[in-house]
Amino acid sequence: MLLIAGLGNPGQGYAKNRHNIGFMAVDEIARRWGFSPARSRFQSLASEGSIDTPAGPVRALLLKPQTYYNETGRAVGEALKFFKLQPADLVVFYDEIDLAPGRFRMKTGGGAAGNNGIRSIAAQVSPDFRRARLGTGHPGAKELVQGHVLSDFHKVELKWVAPLLEACADALPLLAAGEDERYQAEVMRLAPADKADPRALARGKDA
Repeated sequence: MLLIAGLGNPGQGYAKNRHNIGFMAVDEIARRWGFSPARSRFQSLASEGSIDTPAGPVRALLLKPQTYYNETGRAVGEALKFFKLQPADLVVFYDEIDLAPGRFRMKTGGGAAGNNGIRSIAAQVSPDFRRARLGTGHPGAKELVQGHVLSDFHKVELKWVAPLLEACADALPLLAAGEDERYQAEVMRLAPADKADPRALARGKDA
């Protein structure tokens, strides 16, 4: 079984924030793969379904924790413990400010890099879970980060947000099969984005 969690904050006021792109990814996966309607479970909105792979269907549970971003570990840890899953069975989709907008990277383990949601999960589960990092760009200065992640995507940004989310859902059989590197490559093939220094991009906008 695969547990797929998206990071975000509950409530309509946060729904279009950059910090909620993890929720958006989970919603697109649920739509693309016909998961069950979400219901309250594990301090989350949870959906059940399966993902077709060459080796057969893989059962999966999608989670949108309702604990708020910084306390995500409480919900994810509860679900992982209930199903007796290992960190390798957990994939977390979340916003990554240190990747240029539209870029996508898979990673297993490592530090939190200042992301309190990831830090919360690592404290509850262990750091050795799989991370699907969705680039949202950096505002250019540390003091601007909170405002950046808690603001909505601009209309022009939706031109890359929607294709990226669709690619994450369409390529999902590779993720379900444990082929994380191939999954990363396929997402970027389906939704290519320029590789750039996100801080340099921010400086360019201010120039």
